[in-house]
Amino acid sequence: MALVSAVAPSVTDRSWFETEVLSAYRPVVMRGLVSHWPVVDLGRRPRDLAKYLAEDASSQPVELFVGPPEIHGRFFYDPTARGLNFERRRLPLAAALDHIVSLIDVAKPPSIYAGGVPTRDLLRTFARDNRLDLVAEDVQPRLWVGNAVTVSTHYDLSDNIACVVAGRRRFTLFPPEQLANLYVGPLDFTLAGQPVSMVDLKAPDFERFPRFRTALEAAQVFELEPGDALYIPPLWWHHVESLTPFNVLVNYWWNAAGTPQSPFDALIHAVMAVRHLPEPQKAAWRNMFDHYVFDDQADTVTHLREQSRGVLGAMTPGLAQRIRGFLMNGLKRG
Repeated sequence: MALVSAVAPSVTDRSWFETEVLSAYRPVVMRGLVSHWPVVDLGRRPRDLAKYLAEDASSQPVELFVGPPEIHGRFFYDPTARGLNFERRRLPLAAALDHIVSLIDVAKPPSIYAGGVPTRDLLRTFARDNRLDLVAEDVQPRLWVGNAVTVSTHYDLSDNIACVVAGRRRFTLFPPEQLANLYVGPLDFTLAGQPVSMVDLKAPDFERFPRFRTALEAAQVFELEPGDALYIPPLWWHHVESLTPFNVLVNYWWNAAGTPQSPFDALIHAVMAVRHLPEPQKAAWRNMFDHYVFDDQADTVTHLREQSRGVLGAMTPGLAQRIRGFLMNGLKRG
């Protein structure tokens, strides 16, 4: 595992970003992409930035992760893996910021983190004054604020641009094909929505997780300063460390592929319906999935008239709605 720097040239053009970055399906650092943002300048003075955000915020509460000093910033499961090593609380953003700032000089502080805060709902001027031109205007900026905390290795279902506003962050990324070497935890009981690797990246137990050595060989590490941004493609696993006592990040999630439904839902349905079948039947269904989902789709329907293709037709909002109804009826029968 080595520090790498897959850096894009000066990026301001959205069409270039979509053509050269999105199509490549790989992470890319964009140094200084948002260094012109007013909040990045404020971020050099953490208390001033916290004051600005607090004054801009509504009184609507946000969800906080709060853990004792003993977790050393790593939000994770408890030793039984049936509970968590932190608790969730709800506070107005201003109160959360005051608490985080009060811990800046504490030697062994509790871990505190407010993640995914929708800026257009909770902050009056932030989205207007700090714009990212690489994404559509309707993509919601989200705020992540905390002290020196660690977000365990996970993936996102959406395209993601993460922009560092204050503090420094280390991102460790693994390509999707490393899935089997990451020892992923429960799919339906997660820390914050997506499944996570059970391996502690900073102290891996290679006796329990021997294949993780292979994952580390494929890892890419990026360290970001204020003003830097990182594009993370969907399903690329990433581990995120906030390295300073006060950290602020803004990210943008959007669905560049335009799929009408999460593939994760299809995965869970397949776990229920396919995973426990006898091996010969699983092999037959693997062939069925390859034919209708993963192989060249044009070849599966050319023998059918367009009006006869049903769920195999060109995807439209209307067809997506028909398929949802078809699936709902099937689930009810089951």
